[in-house]
Amino acid sequence: MPSLIYTSAGAAATFLAACLIWLIPEAVGMFRQRAPVARADAIVQDRGSMGILIGLQWTGLALCLTFGWILQRAAILWQPVAIFRLGIIVMLLGVALRWHAIRTLGHYFTRDVAVSANQQVVRRGPYHFVRHPAYSGTFLTMLGVGLAMTNWASLLALGVCVLLGHLYRVRIEEEALIRAIGQPYLEYMRHTKRFIPWVF
Repeated sequence: MPSLIYTSAGAAATFLAACLIWLIPEAVGMFRQRAPVARADAIVQDRGSMGILIGLQWTGLALCLTFGWILQRAAILWQPVAIFRLGIIVMLLGVALRWHAIRTLGHYFTRDVAVSANQQVVRRGPYHFVRHPAYSGTFLTMLGVGLAMTNWASLLALGVCVLLGHLYRVRIEEEALIRAIGQPYLEYMRHTKRFIPWVF
């Protein structure tokens, strides 16, 4: 059967509300958190990673929504309402984690990869556990979207696209931070995982 968002007005409204909570702050951040605006002293070293990341993320979302409608054989049939609700909760937890990480990083956070000569390693808050908690928040949000679609194909397509985009982005970001900060960041890398504490 099609995903709940296509068959239930209540599920569609709930999903839309969660998406707006996620996307409106992101849209505002795209204008206010670019390096030329937020950190005029920083040198942009993005190498196209922002475009690749956003492109793959939206490709994954498009596939996710499409598969939820057309690939009905991939529907999650076990407790779909509970899975949908869990997806919405995970989605919002991901949004909360992402913005907590962004606020913790403060003025160092930019949408494009940018570093400055006086940049310091931030180890407080979620950065004590992982190097890229804002991306961990995005992963949680996307996991929530995939679960809310109650479709295995939707979940897989979105997960693969988002992971590929972030793996490229993180490689560019970490190379820039190593060049800017040097040994302190290398030491930080040795004691933290990228996205999931003690795992990955």
